[in-house]
Amino acid sequence: MRTSHKIPTVVALDKISGHFTAGDRVGLIGANGAGKSTLLRIIAGIYEPSEGSVEVSGTILPILDIGVGFNPNMTGRENIRMQGMYLGYRPAAMERVAGEIEEFTELGNYLDLPVRTYSAGMQMRLSLGVATAMRPDILLMDEWLLAGDAAFLSKARERLEKFVANASILFIASHSESIIRQWCNKAIYLKGGKIACCGTVDEAMDAYQHDVLHQV
Repeated sequence: MRTSHKIPTVVALDKISGHFTAGDRVGLIGANGAGKSTLLRIIAGIYEPSEGSVEVSGTILPILDIGVGFNPNMTGRENIRMQGMYLGYRPAAMERVAGEIEEFTELGNYLDLPVRTYSAGMQMRLSLGVATAMRPDILLMDEWLLAGDAAFLSKARERLEKFVANASILFIASHSESIIRQWCNKAIYLKGGKIACCGTVDEAMDAYQHDVLHQV
């Protein structure tokens, strides 16, 4: 923490640098507060870095809070359009995929009811349907997204895996070692807002686990 003009400020990230290209699947690992979510938001353009710059080529889809953008008083169909706008897509683009989203969610006539009448599982179906309807070049994920009732889980898993595989570059922050190992070919271990290790998944995981074991 630094103090400027008696106002305390927190340096969330410090001296972060990297270059990534098509085919990269990058896992972000580290303890809570290490800067993983902040880094995703800077790449997405949600936060502006106080120093340095981020250069991005291609469309970005940040899936950082899947429920943000829903209006509980609007219907499911209306929220499909609203959620799409929140994710940065034009209404015309959402209209083209609306039918496919409706089919995936299996919500039927519930799509004409206000979202406030939905169960948590129904809201997750709608959120996941919208979030995975587009085809971004760069996909940013804050934790792996998968939830729902048992009958829907297999369908949701298949859709999510296909969606992730289609992205040119993936950044995913997760506490799940199995998710990082399954989906990533590179990893960044963040510690106190700095890069403690950037390399293969094995290299970053070994460094992280060593620090955890020794409480460094």
